[in-house]
Amino acid sequence: MKIIVAFDSFKGSIDAASACRVVRQAILARRKDAKVIDKPMADGGEGTTRILMQALQGTWIPVQTMGPLPDVTVDSGYGWVEAMQTAIIEVAASSGLTLAPEDRRNPLLTTTFGTGELIRHAIGKGARKILLAMGGSATVDGGTGAASALGWQFLDDKGQQLAPGGGPLTHLSAIVKPPPCTWPEVVALCDVQNPLLGKNGAAQVFGPQKGATPEMVRVLETGLTRLSSIISNQLGIRIEQPGAGAAGGFGAGCMAFFGGRLMSGIHVVMHECRIEEALASADWVVTGEGSFDRQSLQGKVVSGIAGLAARHGVRVAVLAGRVTLAESEYRKAGIEMAIPLQKPGMTTAEAMRDTEKLLKERTVEWMELAVSCH
Repeated sequence: MKIIVAFDSFKGSIDAASACRVVRQAILARRKDAKVIDKPMADGGEGTTRILMQALQGTWIPVQTMGPLPDVTVDSGYGWVEAMQTAIIEVAASSGLTLAPEDRRNPLLTTTFGTGELIRHAIGKGARKILLAMGGSATVDGGTGAASALGWQFLDDKGQQLAPGGGPLTHLSAIVKPPPCTWPEVVALCDVQNPLLGKNGAAQVFGPQKGATPEMVRVLETGLTRLSSIISNQLGIRIEQPGAGAAGGFGAGCMAFFGGRLMSGIHVVMHECRIEEALASADWVVTGEGSFDRQSLQGKVVSGIAGLAARHGVRVAVLAGRVTLAESEYRKAGIEMAIPLQKPGMTTAEAMRDTEKLLKERTVEWMELAVSCH
């Protein structure tokens, strides 16, 4: 019996590598003859830098930057792979939601400027390629903050530089390019496929998660619409494509300001971690994350693993903090079984506190249901 264990992190509870370790140990405690291979995963969200650094033998470069608010300074940094001259940067490392005090989470004001400082540092180090993990931002500024850190100017109708944040974009009148320079290749690792604008766009879907009221969402949507129009008219770049809404529209900004391209984060991580080689001869892959819901099937770790497993005829089980999908829905995605850690009567706080213990218990439950009768 060969089993691949490929978990994402359970946000706020346990990181991907620890989740894989717990499940592997639980399997081997009951099936000592099993061959179990850990493949910690990420999808462009939390933990992507750590996973890719491990896979590519990278090192951590500490950098102090602006946080998600202009008056906040954070001890940040990025991964550096010397052999490939590649930087791995998480937007969340400088511009993340968790870095903004809860009572000050306001995407009208939050900025990606600190992420731009990381990009600038990596360019100064000689980066030929930058992998930009998009998940977990506190921002809806279309990447204008990061671009400002690299010399772009965003002006109002009086020629004055706009203040940071998504709110001032409603007054955007002109975009001024920095002096010509040679940019490294920039690849945005997207953990969502949302467009920039509309009911599924950055402001309307993600704005409320970042502290936006309904009125703020309307302002943010107006600002991003204006930004998109000016990018199209002044720069001649079309930015409406799946993933453009990632990180509060930073996906769009990555294309417009850095000549970047958008890629599925989970597919890049799976390639660099060489999980397909392991799956080719496996019986089962066990994967999971904090919440297994409809978003999980749209560019997240579980959907990427399930798609790859299907090509190799590998059975898929999901162990997640909670499961909100009906069995008919997840079976359509090629997932045979989904077991929640949080059982009826258990609070979310209890499940998050006892994640490691519950993962062990649910692993045993899965084995009794599936592996033992294989």
